[in-house]
Amino acid sequence: MLIRGLAPALFLAATLPALDLSRATIVTGSNATAREQLAGRVLREEIAKRTQIELPAAATATGAAIRLVNASSGAPEGFRIATAEGGVTITGNDERGLLYGAGFLLRKLELERGRIELPLPLQLETAPRTPLRGHQLGYRPKTNSYDGWDEAQWEQYIRELALFGANAIELIPPRSDDAADSPHFPAPPMRMMTAMSRIADRYGLDVWIWYPALDPDYADPKWVEAALKEWPEVLGKLPRIDAILVPGGDPGHTHPRHLFPMLAKQAELLRRTHPKATWWIAPQGFTTEWMDEFYALVRANPAWLHGIVHGPQIRIPVGELRKQIPSRYPIRNYPDITHTIRCQFPVPDWDTAFPLTLNREPINPRPLFMKRMFDEAAPHTIGFITYSEGCNDDVNKFLWSMYGWDPGTDPHEALRDYARLFIHPRLAGPFAEGLFSLERNWVGPLATNSGVTTALQQFEAMDSQATPAVQRNWRFQQAQYRAHYDAYVRARLLHETGLEQQAMDRLRAASELGSLPAMDQAAAILRRAITQRPAPAWRARTFELAEALFQSIHMQLSVPYYGAIATGRGANLDLIDTPLNNRAWLMEEFDRIRQLPDEPGRLAAIGAILDWTNPGPGGFYDDLGDPSNSPHLVRTGHPGPESRTSPFTGFGDPTAPFTKTWRYSWMNHAEVLWDESMAMRYTGLDPSATYRLRIVYGGERTAALIKLTANGAHVVHEARAKPLPPERLAFTLPRAVTGNGTLELKWSRPPGGGGNGRGIQVAEVWLVRDAAPVPAAAQ
Repeated sequence: MLIRGLAPALFLAATLPALDLSRATIVTGSNATAREQLAGRVLREEIAKRTQIELPAAATATGAAIRLVNASSGAPEGFRIATAEGGVTITGNDERGLLYGAGFLLRKLELERGRIELPLPLQLETAPRTPLRGHQLGYRPKTNSYDGWDEAQWEQYIRELALFGANAIELIPPRSDDAADSPHFPAPPMRMMTAMSRIADRYGLDVWIWYPALDPDYADPKWVEAALKEWPEVLGKLPRIDAILVPGGDPGHTHPRHLFPMLAKQAELLRRTHPKATWWIAPQGFTTEWMDEFYALVRANPAWLHGIVHGPQIRIPVGELRKQIPSRYPIRNYPDITHTIRCQFPVPDWDTAFPLTLNREPINPRPLFMKRMFDEAAPHTIGFITYSEGCNDDVNKFLWSMYGWDPGTDPHEALRDYARLFIHPRLAGPFAEGLFSLERNWVGPLATNSGVTTALQQFEAMDSQATPAVQRNWRFQQAQYRAHYDAYVRARLLHETGLEQQAMDRLRAASELGSLPAMDQAAAILRRAITQRPAPAWRARTFELAEALFQSIHMQLSVPYYGAIATGRGANLDLIDTPLNNRAWLMEEFDRIRQLPDEPGRLAAIGAILDWTNPGPGGFYDDLGDPSNSPHLVRTGHPGPESRTSPFTGFGDPTAPFTKTWRYSWMNHAEVLWDESMAMRYTGLDPSATYRLRIVYGGERTAALIKLTANGAHVVHEARAKPLPPERLAFTLPRAVTGNGTLELKWSRPPGGGGNGRGIQVAEVWLVRDAAPVPAAAQ
């Protein structure tokens, strides 16, 4: 059996028939430890769930058997699997290795009702390449599903993570940047946190705690004293703790010179209950000044500090952080695998229809992009514990675990393993390819991506072949939900784009029809987006699947229906009908224009709508949020998965009330991060002409100030805040600025800022040749 990516490994030629294990005995030996026995029990239970065959367990066997042996030697966490006529032998190098070997066998077995079969014999030896492979599991209201899980669900999920090679989980304390309670909680947070720590220990997994420093001011002894009372009280209740991660920001915002002394005291207290626990810090949200101070404190080699964590909202890439930190301190990765926009790893050049509907926390299998993320950080870290906000990123977690075990893992084989065990062996190939199709749905302009319909057809075909158990499977339901949602959004985009074109045709006839009848007819056409929705069956099926997911895994895809904490927290069912054209903005404009006192004024205002993107003769228009319509934007270098060094497409927040009547072009923008500047370059300008700039800045609410210069010397405007709601700003350029026929616009911000790094966001730019008439702006 050829298994890519496992090294060192020895493979047996696939010349023997399939191995029938339906009558096998699971043998763990008479002296097996509790965790060794657990590996056998996991095998037995997971096989029985899928086959209705309960294999007997014994200390010895004379017939066919699956034998589990702990060799207590070899590379940590590794295992060997050997098949012979009499069955399978799993030899773990240690207790963890035995569990991982059992998980690997489960991933390769074909398990269905009445059948346990290994299609091809195995002969392999393998051990993980990445020491730390874990995932954050936050039992808190902000997550899109976790807050509804009971202890049995948590045990099953932690077990499944272990079967794919995870060796750590990360928990969140009862007090975080979140509500204190959730209507979905089956148990209080402290009780569940304790139970999850106990479960992880039962499986031999490390337990990390993500503990934010949330008190107002640790320069004040009062708040230090409060923290020194609260933290040990929480941590002392947990059966197992291996490490504590304290983020410097997101949430919390504590100056390093105050944070370090407080944590030194916390470390001393924790030694009383968990003497082997280690302490880690992530410099998230730090300014340049704070980063410099952080480096100095770390280089002083504090004895209580064990390592550094790189994650979201850190000013420098992980490779640069590694250079700055003394080698004695390992670096752990904390990658955001759960979000799609306004995050560490945004979907590159995502079509605007998706962030307006699926938004920030959708079901998001991204197998190829996850590999890019992993490969970027792996050389600089000891491993990872991923940042997650729920089960929307389930596929990504398992991919990271497999990539962490062996960076050479083939994503296709990884997803076939995932589908074989979690969906059905007969659907392993189709389901794996379907997940790749869902990733391709998000590549390029949605209107021309006919593969979205193909993806839906793939999943509909799988549904027609699926057993009732598969149809009830939450992972199957998630993929079906995304396939139907994506296809419906594309159908609406095409429909609403066509309606807007028809409405514009009515407005172009305003001089013949009259302004008021033309607007009335245009409004009636635009309202068909509501009264004549396309693909109603796809929409209805999406709602059915949302209900199924709430029942199966407590996924909260709606605020009113399922009690999600907020629309932006995965509740994208509430955004499924968000306008995908300028309908809301046009309706508001029509109301304004109807109040004008005379027909010439109304016709002029309608003309301004029609000429919105028209820069006039000799002018230029760029929609910077549309990669296909921003030819003057300077894209520099290879941005990497974090998009650190070149402009990328960002988005406004469709869940914010103040965005409901914005133009479609205001909901996207080009942006850069941290201290990067952004530029536009024009050539072939008329040296004798005067040019005027009109600019709309991006629509995300940020505190950053933006400065604009032209050709390096002329200040178009000094550092200023972006206006919200967006408005068109106008500036005249002196003829001397463009006299050489070229123009470079450069946006910058004051250097050294902290927070999330976002600030320079530009939505639209017109360069208008002054000799041409300039249409009045439609405000």
